[in-house]
Amino acid sequence: MAERSSSGRILAMILVGLGAFLLVIAILVPTYTLGKLKTTPLDLEVTTVAEGTGDILNSRQLLAGNAQVDRDVPIVAQRFVTVEDPADADIMTLQSGQTVRRLDMQGDTGLVSATVDRVTIDRKTAMPVSAEDFPDRVSTIQTSADKPPVEIDNRAGLQYKFPFDVKQESYPYYDINARENFPLDFVGEEEINGLKVYHFRQEVGPIDLSKADREVPTYKLSLPASTWGVGEGDEPITMTRWYNNTRDLWVDPVTGVVVKGQEQQDQYYAREADKPEVTVLNVTLPFNEETIEYQVGQAKDGQDTISLFGRTLPIILGILGVILLIVGFVLGLRGGGNRRPATATGGPAPAGPATTTTVGPAHSAGTQRDHTDDRTEVIPRQTDPNTQQRDWTTDQTQEIPRTDLRKPPTQE
Repeated sequence: MAERSSSGRILAMILVGLGAFLLVIAILVPTYTLGKLKTTPLDLEVTTVAEGTGDILNSRQLLAGNAQVDRDVPIVAQRFVTVEDPADADIMTLQSGQTVRRLDMQGDTGLVSATVDRVTIDRKTAMPVSAEDFPDRVSTIQTSADKPPVEIDNRAGLQYKFPFDVKQESYPYYDINARENFPLDFVGEEEINGLKVYHFRQEVGPIDLSKADREVPTYKLSLPASTWGVGEGDEPITMTRWYNNTRDLWVDPVTGVVVKGQEQQDQYYAREADKPEVTVLNVTLPFNEETIEYQVGQAKDGQDTISLFGRTLPIILGILGVILLIVGFVLGLRGGGNRRPATATGGPAPAGPATTTTVGPAHSAGTQRDHTDDRTEVIPRQTDPNTQQRDWTTDQTQEIPRTDLRKPPTQE
């Protein structure tokens, strides 16, 4: 019995210790893990494709002396984002290669624009980091393969990734065409392919692109009036290229993944900002369905991982910990209550009422009855009806009663 009780106490202690350990882990898992999960991964790689149909200036015809605008042209904008150095536990550098093409022309003739954008961001906030805090940080934009990238010092807004736990408020957003930061305002909640998203919108322009990037010669052109189509003759007329954009982004509020994006770009040449004269590009470019489905999948995968370590796993560990604690305490209490003192063999009998024996048939005076087999719970009675009944109330119960074995004389 003692060995069994000792084993029960050991098992109870093990269960209590394991239960307490699981409770501690249930508390630490979300505290430690979520901070790691809510950080942009260093293996980030995103491809987005936006497609639309719009009006675009035929640049080859413009050089030939005719400002021809082609209508209803299929246009595709593609962006490929990867991670480059410098990158560590706190920061990462995103490189975005972006192209805009018209699909009715082949090869380089169909290329409308190409840009390589590099920016070092904070892995938690997704905001660009400053050169003061990170001297090795990168912030450049390159628009020509023949020219080096241009350093950008005023970048202070989001671009390719939102922070985790997106709020319903305005965020600064950097426009690489305008080279300025503009507010991106919260519009409302919507649903895309079963996923709840936050809709944001940004209004940009009109922006004088010749001031945004002075290195691009086509942002301000002097051509004959006949070429521009605004008159006859060879009198040169200088026009500026203006830029407007309405940008819509639909963002997963948990992971910050941009599920869907859309730009309504309007670029034109004009002598005055509010009087467009020659269309350069007028098109609406939303993400195509394949891109949206992929981004929704990325967002859901991120949500599942965060939910697993932030909610599901801690709940399961907490429940198991409580169960083990209860079982351990119960076993401990039972093990302590089952201990009984051992009775020594051959020792004195416990105190209690003395036993009595029944009186059997009369025997000879010399014969003693063996009382060891008598039933002690039965009160002995005289078998002879003529024998005077004994008053048992005065007997001492701690003494074994003795019976007078002499027969009374026979009545004649």
